[in-house]
Parts: sequence; C-alpha cells; structure tokens
Amino acid sequence: MDSRSLVPTSAGFQLPVAQLRSVYETHEVERRLAKLPERDHETLRSTYTRMLERGPERFQVKPSGVPDMAALYEQLPNFTDALDDVRRHVALAQDSRDGLEVTPMLLLGPPGIGKTHFARKLAELLGTGMQLVPMSSMTAGWLLSGASSQWKGAKPGKVFEALVDGQYANPVIVVDEIDKASADAQYDPLGALYGLLEHDTAHHFVDEFAEVAIDASQVIWITTANDERSVPEPILNRMNVFEIEAPSAEQARRIARNLYLSIRAEHDWGRHLAAEPADDVLDVLASLAPREMRRALMTGFGNARLARREQMQVDDLPRSAAGQRPRMGFVQ
Repeated sequence: MDSRSLVPTSAGFQLPVAQLRSVYETHEVERRLAKLPERDHETLRSTYTRMLERGPERFQVKPSGVPDMAALYEQLPNFTDALDDVRRHVALAQDSRDGLEVTPMLLLGPPGIGKTHFARKLAELLGTGMQLVPMSSMTAGWLLSGASSQWKGAKPGKVFEALVDGQYANPVIVVDEIDKASADAQYDPLGALYGLLEHDTAHHFVDEFAEVAIDASQVIWITTANDERSVPEPILNRMNVFEIEAPSAEQARRIARNLYLSIRAEHDWGRHLAAEPADDVLDVLASLAPREMRRALMTGFGNARLARREQMQVDDLPRSAAGQRPRMGFVQ
C-alpha cells in the first residue's frame, strides 16, 4: 500500500506524506534497554521494547498546495490573523521536500471565545492528530517532559507519547491555558517548554522517564491564554502572539449558524430537524460566548424533538440563553 493513502485528507486540503522521519535513534534505545537491571524497572523496560517494536520512523506530512480554507474563515471569523499565519507556513512548504513547520503560536483572549476549538479545527485540517495538555490542572513539569523512572508511578510525558505512540513527526500539541500553570518553587511547570519551543534545541528533547533523545523539532505548538501577564517573557518571545477578540454581533450570528449546521450534519437525528435555524434563535445564540453556543444548541435540539417539531424555537433553548444575558467582552 502506498504510504500516502494512510494519511487523512480534509476537503480542499490534500496532505501527502513528504517523507518518513526518524524521531529517535534505535541503537540508543537498545543501549538503554541492555543496561537495565534484570529486576524492577518493568515500565521502563516495556517502554523501550515498545519503541523498538514500533521503530523510529513517523510520517511527516505537508500540503500539496495552499488549501482552500474558506470554510475555516467562515467558521472562525475572529481568528483571521491566526489562519493567515497558517496559510503562510503552508505556502512555504508547498513544492519543496520540506515538511510543514508552523511557528509556535499563542492565542490570547477571554475565556469561552473559541481558542481551543480553533486548535482542534487546525489539527483536523492538518490531519496529524492532536494532544491536549491542560495547564490549569498541571502542578509539575513532568506532564510535558515525563518523570524520572526512579519515582514510583513515573511515566513518559505528553511530548513523548505524541511522537513515540503516535503516527506523525509533526503532530499538533495544544498547551491550554498556559497562564494558569501552577508555579512551584521546586519545579517550573513550564520549564520543558523553553527548549521545546526552540527549533534547534527541540531536535534533541530528552524525556526524563525514557532518557532517550527525541526529535520534537517538527511539533506544531499551539498555546492558549487568557492573560499574557502570567506568561513568562521568554515563553512569549518564542511564539507568534495573536490577540483574539470576541466576535462582533454579525460574526457571532455566523458562528451560531455554522455550529447549528455542523451539529445537525454530524448526527443522524439531524434529518428530523429544520435545515436552517430561525432568525430569532440565531439572535439569542449570538448573545452567548462560542463555548456556550454548543450546549445551548444541544438543549434546543433535544427540546424540539421532544415537542416533535422540526423547527427549533427560542423557548427550546436553556432559560439562561433565552434570557440573553450580556456577555463580558462582547463586541457590539
């Protein structure tokens, strides 16, 4: 089978394999495995064995041309600058032997504005899978870089998992709410990022559990934050920062309509409901943050079905949505 056929494609965006790329040295894994004592270290032994069985080569994908991203611009109208940046990187990779590289980006904006949703959509577009690292619940840097095998219950970090257990050399890794990383005097939760966000040093990233150099230089990094003041300056300097504003009233209406259409299309029960939302329903949905729109729509769809109606009505939406509470930061 042609390896290109194993790579998923998105409408208007063909992603053939540019090449197979080795993400670690097999002989180094063999050396580490041979040095392990016969007893104990079963988890580490299993990790090395898995690495040898899987082999070091991963798909490095790239676009065959600059994609038609009109649908994404329509779905994410307040992310235009970030989408433009992705298109520029895609243009650099086309008609060359290089894989797709994207400068690490920080999406900066208020909660619920759709930053994580953007990251998921980008991962779908690129087709290389996504690892989500929620920093708000992270208390130690080992979540990214692994914990020493000397510690009880230690295991590899998210970067290792994405590259060793995944299929691609250039996966999307989303560090969500980077400004909420818990500061710890003994261990900086963001410590691993200093090297990972630098292309040159990321070539030889060492997970503290496996202690084998991994090539993480092709990882596509997307970070999100509500407040840049809580993000260390050296981290900010390693990324392209995009300030995401709340959608305008018209943009919010478009987002609500697109979300209605996508949810309806994704479910078989959608055929029982109207192909287009009513104008007054859109007016109410547009008053919500993008994160809340999906929850409100799911409630509305369910209530419409209970009433055996095709058309969703304003009364089908949650009471909090129907009350049209004003949203902080909403652009009039």
